[in-house]
Amino acid sequence: MKHTPTDSTTAHRHWDEVWKTSGGRADWSTVDPWVAGTVDLLRERRVRRVLDLACGVGRHAVFLARSGFDTWAVDASATAVEHTRAAAGEAGVDVDLRVGPMDRLPYEDDHFDYVLAYNAIYHGDREAVRATVREIHRVLKPGGLYQVTMLSHRNHHFGKGVEVGEGTFVQPDATDDKVHPHHYCDAAGLISLHHPAALLMAHDHEHAAAGSFHWHCLFELSGEAGGSA
Repeated sequence: MKHTPTDSTTAHRHWDEVWKTSGGRADWSTVDPWVAGTVDLLRERRVRRVLDLACGVGRHAVFLARSGFDTWAVDASATAVEHTRAAAGEAGVDVDLRVGPMDRLPYEDDHFDYVLAYNAIYHGDREAVRATVREIHRVLKPGGLYQVTMLSHRNHHFGKGVEVGEGTFVQPDATDDKVHPHHYCDAAGLISLHHPAALLMAHDHEHAAAGSFHWHCLFELSGEAGGSA
């Protein structure tokens, strides 16, 4: 299926099919060490309510719940939510699960102390990313933390295929989710996209595959930027 710039948040269709296979789920079953390493900071900040945004099959949602946090999770894929529910049940933890899009979160303003968006919100054009960031800011409490990965200009897929918007590319002949729009940014773009949240840390990190650079970032929402501002 070919995609246009206005058809910009469609990657969940690919991932819904991935989550239906045991092999696809297995590739995304291990908690990322960077996420695990943030738990001490969350405890220091007395974080209680956490959201795993675009939770996939639940590796981080279940981990956060097992770590003692009140955990919510949402994904646009019903298959993802089904498998997260099963994983939570097997682990004996409670996770509040919803099916829904990233840019229209089913939560009230100022609801969470922390939001995780791992390999999620760059699936779309720049305005789709901004729409999701606005929702994250809305549901975060003032002073809340937001942990996110974004695609870097150093990523080996940057510039490949058809540019359908500023920094956004589609690879029409790809056999994976690159047939859907992906947004890439440099450091300045990273800060601009997440304004007015304050950047606490950023590292342009190579994932398992050679050249798969992603920004690993931690933001803090100011007292003026949340949903109740």
